[in-house]
Amino acid sequence: MFRVGWLAAMVAVTVLALLPIDQLQLPVFDWWDKAQHAAAFVVLTAWALLLWPGATGRVLVGMVAYGAGIELAQWAVGWRFAEWADWAADAVGVLVAWVLVRGVRRCLGGLWFIP
Repeated sequence: MFRVGWLAAMVAVTVLALLPIDQLQLPVFDWWDKAQHAAAFVVLTAWALLLWPGATGRVLVGMVAYGAGIELAQWAVGWRFAEWADWAADAVGVLVAWVLVRGVRRCLGGLWFIP
């Protein structure tokens, strides 16, 4: 059930990232946009790390690759814009999630995971 929820969240983020937006704001650098990227990747990555506790490396690499894939897809669709800064924000979110989950696991003796 938790894995289905995670997969649904991944699909929702992908769809939202690729939806056409009539009026894109194009600031040189928008902190709120970057915060949203990082927050989404903190949640998705932490969730995945809890679902697959024995696959930390694969989860981290997979989530960074997913972020790159979203940026490439945004570039390819033509009505969205790919940004290196968005991918960097995604990677920061992955790193924050790893640190948080690792800290929680250490505090709880490594026993915290979702079966």
